[in-house]
Amino acid sequence: QVRLVESGGGLVQAGGSLRLSCAASGSISSVNAMGWYRQAPGKQRELVAIFTGGGSTTYTDSVKGRFTISRGNAKNTVYLQMNSLKPEDTAVYYCFADLNDSTWRRKNYWGQGTQVTVSS
Repeated sequence: QVRLVESGGGLVQAGGSLRLSCAASGSISSVNAMGWYRQAPGKQRELVAIFTGGGSTTYTDSVKGRFTISRGNAKNTVYLQMNSLKPEDTAVYYCFADLNDSTWRRKNYWGQGTQVTVSS
């Protein structure tokens, strides 16, 4: 019943910006963490940024100072503001959520992915 839906991907030139959005819907009791992973062709999926329910954030070193993760007014929404984009940022970006469902069972969920392409 829980579903994550991403939006905001697209094609931009190097140095440009994009803002990704993710919303979790369904029967959710609480959010432990939400964030973003990415996967480029032929490479491992890697963490980009995570926002925990306690308010702390974690970024991979390659995006520090360029990307900012934030929470919406609703706790089940998360955004990723991506500035100064580089071709190396090209990947499919996946929203991730660590949630307690309506019966307080803790589970991980993934969005379907949104393509980000940065041209040189």
